Amino acid sequence: MKAIRFHEFGGPEVLKFEDVPDIKPRKDQVLVKVKACALNHLDLFIRKGLPGVKLPHINGSDVSGDIAEVGEYITDLKVGQRVLLAPMTFCGYCAACTDGRQNFCSQFTVLGYMNDGGNAEYIAVPRANVFPIPEELTYDEAASVPLVYVTAWHMLVNRCHLMPGNIVLVLGGGSGVGSAAIQICKLFNAQVIATAGDEAKMEKARELGADHVIDHYKQKIAEEVKKITSRAMCDIVFEHVGQATWQESMKSLKAGGSLVTCGATTGPEANFDIRFLFARQLSFLGSFMGTMGDFHAVLRHIFSGKLKAVVDKSFPLREAAAAHQRLEKSEQFGKVILNP
Repeated sequence: MKAIRFHEFGGPEVLKFEDVPDIKPRKDQVLVKVKACALNHLDLFIRKGLPGVKLPHINGSDVSGDIAEVGEYITDLKVGQRVLLAPMTFCGYCAACTDGRQNFCSQFTVLGYMNDGGNAEYIAVPRANVFPIPEELTYDEAASVPLVYVTAWHMLVNRCHLMPGNIVLVLGGGSGVGSAAIQICKLFNAQVIATAGDEAKMEKARELGADHVIDHYKQKIAEEVKKITSRAMCDIVFEHVGQATWQESMKSLKAGGSLVTCGATTGPEANFDIRFLFARQLSFLGSFMGTMGDFHAVLRHIFSGKLKAVVDKSFPLREAAAAHQRLEKSEQFGKVILNP
């Protein structure tokens, strides 16, 4: 089969469209013919080099497609069904997994990180990862959902206990996770202040439901938040940008507010005055992916139409390097898709 694989870490030029061995699924696995696979910043980080990644490697966490083969232990799925894959793998039997906290499993990893992913014509996964999807959801839309919606839902609902009336600052509203966060906040009747990098992205953030939008390249985020909220500031700051925005994010919180983060796109180092943290009784929360419960909750709202996938642009699988460049330059609004 064909796949995008890299044999060394580096820039987009290391991505090779090549033949790889065909996959033979185990008796407890489902073989899926990939129709769409969305990119995430994780794909860029892995391509550049992360500890534990074995080469050669196939990226890809967000996969939709058709069932091509079903292992003999699986009786409730059929060849030809349209499906979406949960973007994580875990042991399924440890205390954390059986308690519904799969993202605390010692074997937890994102699909396509410590294992080969969906930037290929086929992928084999356990039955627990496979979810049938309705006909009205396109493959590209389906692939735009998993990682970013699970991540955003876990951050806002499970970690911050999002409530109606909360004022939420969403950094990078044009990103996959940012566009998901805007919609989840509006689903809970929260007020959203989103940041974006140009007027076109700002307008799209408004169309998704953002009540106010800040140009994070031209305006001071905390100062604009102060104006918008009449100095009340934010209950929650949704962070994933990291070093470039951390100070502004922290200053945007009201006393007792929560900053939740799932990433560090612009760098991992963040400095702050500890006195500011305890005097204002702030909460700094880390969040890593989410649980299968989060995924089920997200899919209910996606299938009902209350949450919508945001597709930016699709590329043929062989043009993966161009797709990586688009994401690396922050040219996208929503998800960049690869189609085998």
